[in-house]
Amino acid sequence: MDNVVIVEIVILAMIAAFLGLRLYSVLGRRAEHEEEPVPTRFEKSGNASGAARAPQPVQPSPVPFRPRELAGASPATERGLQEISAADRSFNLSAFLDGAKAAYAMILEAFWRGDRDELKTLCSPEVYASFAGAIDAREQAGEQLDNRLVRIEEAVIHAAVLDRRTARIAVQFTADIAAVTRDRDGNVIAGSLDDAIESRDIWTFSRDVGSAGPDWVLEETDVA
Repeated sequence: MDNVVIVEIVILAMIAAFLGLRLYSVLGRRAEHEEEPVPTRFEKSGNASGAARAPQPVQPSPVPFRPRELAGASPATERGLQEISAADRSFNLSAFLDGAKAAYAMILEAFWRGDRDELKTLCSPEVYASFAGAIDAREQAGEQLDNRLVRIEEAVIHAAVLDRRTARIAVQFTADIAAVTRDRDGNVIAGSLDDAIESRDIWTFSRDVGSAGPDWVLEETDVA
């Protein structure tokens, strides 16, 4: 065989090997890249210092809770919370309880001062009617409430259920309340601001999980 032909074959073989290695290198890097999870739009591509971090796989969001919030909760209650969380991916138990405690204070204070407008925005029509009736009776008797919510000692989940598209969560509140009733002239006729009384209530809040709004309303009240 002619030496020139042999040289040409060798050169072509080297070129083919080189191209093969390059192709493998490119495809290999691309495959490794494609195996990396793609960050969602809620994940940042860098940390606070600006350094890039590897994309993290998207994991199902568990129901966040502190042990005390579910202390003694029944399996039915835990199942209800899981169903609510699955139906409403924005649901966060810790944030819900913080909001429930704020609503507890707002509703009590609105009732004590007779603020019907605020009660109407925070309560279901049935609960609002009950509060409004009590306010009407109090005003007709010429009485005023000078109550104080001293502190909320505890707020724990009592029950939870998803009824079709309606989430219902009952919260048991333990609070210290100083209660005073005054007559139309401002004289104290019952209670004392110096002696707080422990109050235990179970309030049930509800929300349509298909609603665009995040608001929960008070649907039921009971004594623990």
